[in-house]
Amino acid sequence: MRKRLLFLILMVFAGTLILHSQEPKIILTPKSGPEPRINGTKIFGVRPGSPFLFTIPATGKRPMKYEVLNLPSGLKCDPATGQISGAIEKKGEYLTTFRVSNELGSARREFKIVCGDQLALTPSMGWNSWYVWENHVTDKIMRDAADAMVSSGMIDHGYMYINIDDCWSAKPGSTDSTLLVEPHDLNGMINSNKRFPNMKALTDYIHFRGLKAGIYTSPGPFTCAGHVAAYGHEEQDITRFVQWGYDFLKYDWCSYDNIGRRDTLPDLQKPYLLVSKILKNQKRDIVLNLCQYGMGKVWKWGKAVGGQSWRTADDLGGSFEGIGTALFRDGFDVYSSDSLHLYAGPGGWNDPDYLLLGYLSNWKGKTVPTPLTPNEEYTQVSLWSLVAAPLIFSGDITRLDDFTLSLLTNDEVIEVDQDPLGKPGFRVSKDGNLEVWLRQLEDGSRAVGLFNRGENETNISADWTDLGISGKQKVRDIWRQKDLGEFTGKFSAFVPRHGVILIRLWSIKD
Repeated sequence: MRKRLLFLILMVFAGTLILHSQEPKIILTPKSGPEPRINGTKIFGVRPGSPFLFTIPATGKRPMKYEVLNLPSGLKCDPATGQISGAIEKKGEYLTTFRVSNELGSARREFKIVCGDQLALTPSMGWNSWYVWENHVTDKIMRDAADAMVSSGMIDHGYMYINIDDCWSAKPGSTDSTLLVEPHDLNGMINSNKRFPNMKALTDYIHFRGLKAGIYTSPGPFTCAGHVAAYGHEEQDITRFVQWGYDFLKYDWCSYDNIGRRDTLPDLQKPYLLVSKILKNQKRDIVLNLCQYGMGKVWKWGKAVGGQSWRTADDLGGSFEGIGTALFRDGFDVYSSDSLHLYAGPGGWNDPDYLLLGYLSNWKGKTVPTPLTPNEEYTQVSLWSLVAAPLIFSGDITRLDDFTLSLLTNDEVIEVDQDPLGKPGFRVSKDGNLEVWLRQLEDGSRAVGLFNRGENETNISADWTDLGISGKQKVRDIWRQKDLGEFTGKFSAFVPRHGVILIRLWSIKD
C-alpha cells in the first residue's frame, strides 16, 4: 500500500512537471503599429563637456525623420538616424521636444537633458554577454550583438548598452593561445587579449550603431574567470577604458577577497570609492555598476561610494537549474525583507541581476532555452520594472524569437521601469504565496503587480486600502495594453502559477 501511494505521488509530481514544461508561450504584447511612436526614457543625465550620445527610440514605418526642438548648444541630431551627439559645456536642465514623422503621421514628446553631476537618472537598459557567451566572448560576438540590438528593434524601445563581461583581458597560465598576451604595455596600460584585437575599433562600431559600450573588470588582481584585473593599475585601467571609448563599467568583487575583508564596511567600500573618484576625473561619462552581491547591505551605501547601480544578491544564474528558485528568492525576498525601495532612485539603482530570457549558456558548453517557464519570464520582467531595476538582457540577442522579443519590448512595461520620478516599488501585501506590489509613478498613477508564487492558478485581489488610494480607478492591463474598466475598492484577477497580472491605475474624479 505504501509503495502504491509513493508511486501515485511520483506520477502526480511527474505529471505536474510535464504540465509546467509545456506551459504555452502566449504573446501578450501587441505589435508596434506603423504610425510613429516615441518610447524609452524621458530624462537623461550627462556631465559638462562629456561626449553625448543618445538615439531617439521610436517605432513606426521607415523611413522616419527625427527632430529635436530646443536642442541645447553643442548638440546636433541626425534627422535620418535620430542619433543626438556632441557635448554640453554648461550645467543646467534643458527641456527639449522630440518629434518623429513618417508618411503616416508624426509624434512628439518632451525630453529633459540634465547636465550636471548625476548619470543614470533612470535604470540602464541594454545587453550583457555573460549568461550566454561566458568565457567564449569575442569581438565578433559584441559586434553581432550591436547589430542585433538595432535589427531586432530593441534600440527603438530604449535599449542602449552593449556590455562585455569577463574574459576580454589576458589570462596567465591559460592553455589557449588567444588569451596569452602581455597583461600590460610598457606604460602599465592594460591590454586586451587576441579575441579583441582592437578595442577602440569595437567601441567605434558600437557607437556608430547609435549604442553605448560597456566593459568589465575587478578591483582585485584577477577577474572571476582568472583574467587580469585592475588591482594596482586602477587609474591606468580607467584611462585605458576612456581611450577605448567605453561608457559603462561593471566592477566585480571577485579576487578582492585576497586583499580586503567582506565583513568590514571600510574594506567593502574602499575599492569602489577609489574607482569612482578616478571616474569622476575623466572627460568621459562611465556608468559604474558595483557587482559585489549585496555584501554589507550595499543598497545603503552604494550611491555614496559613487555607484550608479549595485548588485543586491548572488548571481541569478550561478546554477542554470536554479535560476527559477533564485528569481523568487533574490527578486522577491531579498528586496522586500530589507525594504530596498528606500535606498534607490535617480542616479543610483538596486540591481537584482540580468534578465535571463531566451537562450542561455547551460555552463556545459551548450546554449539552451532558459529554464524559466513563460509565466516566470513575465514575472521577472514585471518585477524588475516595478522595482526600477536595470533592464539588462543576457540571453542570445542574435536568436530572439517573437515571444522573447515581446517580453523585452513592451513599451508600457518599459515606461514603468523608466518612470522619471524614479521611485521604486515595494510589496504592500502578502498572503502565503500571493503578493501585491506597488509603484508610484510621475503622473500620479500607480503600477501594481499581482504575483502568484504558488503552484496553482489563484484569484488575487489588490485592495485600495493597501495601495493607499480610494474612490473609482481606471485600470489598464499593461502587458496586453488594454483598458479593463473602472473599479472601486479593489481589483481582482486570476493569476496563473508563478505568473503575474501587471496593471496601472488612474484615479477618476467625480
